Amino acid sequence: MLLLLPPSEGKTPAPADAAPVDLAALTAADALTARRTAVLEALAAVSARPDAAQVLAVGASLGEEIARNTRLRAEPAAPASRVYTGVLYAAAGLAALPDDAAARAARTVRVVSGLWGVVAPGDRVPAYRLSMGVDLPGVGKLATAWRAPLAAALDARAAGDVVVDCRSAAYLAAWKPRTSGDRAADWVTVRVVREADGRRSVVSHNAKHTRGVLTGHLLRRAGEPTSAAELLKAAEELVGEVVGTEVGSGLSYRVLEATLHAATGRTGPRTLELVVG
Repeated sequence: MLLLLPPSEGKTPAPADAAPVDLAALTAADALTARRTAVLEALAAVSARPDAAQVLAVGASLGEEIARNTRLRAEPAAPASRVYTGVLYAAAGLAALPDDAAARAARTVRVVSGLWGVVAPGDRVPAYRLSMGVDLPGVGKLATAWRAPLAAALDARAAGDVVVDCRSAAYLAAWKPRTSGDRAADWVTVRVVREADGRRSVVSHNAKHTRGVLTGHLLRRAGEPTSAAELLKAAEELVGEVVGTEVGSGLSYRVLEATLHAATGRTGPRTLELVVG
């Protein structure tokens, strides 16, 4: 199993006395260090500009986070499982896994990032502000810039395995598993829909939270899925369980159904759909 997650928009800074990032110690350093260095340098330069917020497509109120981008090589770093926070990560509980689940996460979980390309939960990184959708001066569109390095880092790892893809569209554009040939992967994206009064719709909070619940379940359960069919069986174990609380109403919701849908094209993924309500 290869479990792909998006980074959280917000990040929690490491303790002030923590050591800075060591690029040579990050996952897939041989394939990704050159691109990581280029993006770090370009991000620092852009973040020092008066129009940095506009270029990075963030609010002007995030001035402190933008300023941090100018000194990321010296900023304190912490495990990615603690730096990335938010709905999905809180539901997955990556920072508080028991030993056997933490070992599985180290092998299987990869966070796709506009700055680092991809990191494992234990990789030590500083808090930063950069999304994959940015067109970064000096580098270009990040999804395009990362495509070849990520192929070098991930193609062999994904080959012959099931890829459980919880990424959003911007991050999916940076790398897609091969679904044909001798290095094919069993690629499955995860879609979450909410059912209310007989109608189904996508709700962002429910989707992020439920993907996090699925991630935590796949890491903690006894067996590790190695195919889409086994992934579906693992997801079906959540059917009937209360997995979250509605924002606003405070009402709890549970997984009602898990279904595996066929790919819509020759090279596209299958879709694991989770219905909550």
